[in-house]
Amino acid sequence: MKKINIIIAGFFLTLVTLSCSKSWLDPEPLSFYTPENVYKDPQGLASLAVTLKTDLKQETHNMGKGLHNLIMDFAASDLGSPWSQLDFYKLTPNNDVYYNFLKMFNFMFTNVKNCNVLISRVQTVEFKSEQEKNAMLAQGLFYRSYWYYRLVNSYGDVPFIAEEIEGAKLDFQSHSRAAILKKIQVDLEFAAQWLPASAGAGELTKGAANHLLSKVYLANLEFDKAITAATAVINGPYALMTERFGKDAANTYRNVMWDLHRPENVSLANNKETILATIDRFEAPADARSLGLFTMRYYGCSWFQAPVRDSEGKAGMVASGPMYDSLGRGNANVRLTGFYQYDVWSYKGATWKTTTDLRRADANWVDNHEYKYNNPSSKDFGKPVNIAYFADKLDTFRSIYAIPHYKLYVPEQNKAATPQGGNGDFYVFRLAETYLLRAEAYYWKGQLDLAAADINKVRARAKALPMTSSEVTVDFIMDERARELFTEEPRHSEMVRISYIMAAKNLQGYTLANFSEKNYYYDRVKRKNPTYDQKVTMLGNVAAIAPFHVLWPIPSTVITANTKGVINQNKGYDGAERNVPPIETIP
Repeated sequence: MKKINIIIAGFFLTLVTLSCSKSWLDPEPLSFYTPENVYKDPQGLASLAVTLKTDLKQETHNMGKGLHNLIMDFAASDLGSPWSQLDFYKLTPNNDVYYNFLKMFNFMFTNVKNCNVLISRVQTVEFKSEQEKNAMLAQGLFYRSYWYYRLVNSYGDVPFIAEEIEGAKLDFQSHSRAAILKKIQVDLEFAAQWLPASAGAGELTKGAANHLLSKVYLANLEFDKAITAATAVINGPYALMTERFGKDAANTYRNVMWDLHRPENVSLANNKETILATIDRFEAPADARSLGLFTMRYYGCSWFQAPVRDSEGKAGMVASGPMYDSLGRGNANVRLTGFYQYDVWSYKGATWKTTTDLRRADANWVDNHEYKYNNPSSKDFGKPVNIAYFADKLDTFRSIYAIPHYKLYVPEQNKAATPQGGNGDFYVFRLAETYLLRAEAYYWKGQLDLAAADINKVRARAKALPMTSSEVTVDFIMDERARELFTEEPRHSEMVRISYIMAAKNLQGYTLANFSEKNYYYDRVKRKNPTYDQKVTMLGNVAAIAPFHVLWPIPSTVITANTKGVINQNKGYDGAERNVPPIETIP
């Protein structure tokens, strides 16, 4: 019964299990799903805090459970397309096809459940001091706030679960996104007060709380508070990295942007830009490390596959050799848009070819002309790949495109492993984003000179040309986030957050009442990602997207099994006609 109660406490996993087999009754050895035995002292809660920290890696690493949440955020954005699920109409409450839009929902609520165990148990455990107790509570509140920030900016209105649930509960109700944001604002304010100013690699700090808090303040239209929170981070023990450092620092071909994105450099003590990172080391025990970052797999093109033909119509590539180790076995799960590859780098007469911006430097990117036939049996061995030899030009959609190698390259330390992006630390928050968050807050307040100054801090480090206050727009801020934070930010979530701000302020014809019919997210995707207008077709999927896809569907299993309450479905998806007004307050 212990296992059943825990699954029920996990909310959504619970609802699915109502029709599951007796295997759900089997005990789970070494599981933390036995709080009455484990979480009765500070040491036990500290072990749970480690679990919460590890769960964060599901955002950035492939942990062997089919998750890597950020790839969905980029695949559903202006910067990428999901080549194997181009038709978003096939994303339904019952089916997420090749990507884990529904599974991510369940996973996030499992993490909320884990956070609530810690938050509730803190009240029953005896600590040495009130400070120690509050510091532990702050960790639970931070992680719960993190997951709810992601939930409301991916799925909109969802149930807010405030405490550990130990028995069956089938009367959940949806809370409004606004109510949840107000609640996690209060929780993060507490966390920012009680977390330490500095800590070891991967540990929570005041800086991490204030960074996330600045995003929540923005979402709540509290722009002055967003500036104050971001300023607390900027004035803290952090600094943009402007000089060469760490691994490869002696390699004069590379530059500081390359250094910044070496996994070995992310958690170095002298990397003052890191606010929060996930820690993943190959040398750790097998059960303490992920399968890898998979960056080369998910974002890289499938250059090694059969469509890449030579002048004789034969296979020009092989999946082996130095090129395979360097570029990896790309799968184009996130097929990069031409906007990100080229257009976003055009500024003041410069193009992607001539820009001084180190984030698009030749040393950091692999462009189409740099892919060379590597099949020793090919007549064209060593020559640049020629797309004119492809049987179908559409093959270029997946097989050849420019990639930001400095962002994707993570060599496999296990030499027997397929090169897909090995183990390595990865940024969750870093200072460059804090500057862009403060710039955004200044923009909403109309303080464009200050906004431009913060954006130029980031641009100056990358040796990009400075911009002026008259050029500060929402689109420019989103462009700068694209240039700086590709693979790092939850792109879809941030676009949704900004879409809600514009709707709340009634800008450009956007309104909250009409959010699912007209929103900034959809309009920007359509402007920057021509995949949908060109009706690209892959695996029988004709590219299509609609305004209501701004929010992802709530799994139908969650809604139908919640027999004593109503969990709302997002507009545009089956089941939304049964919605009721969400709860607008959280005690």
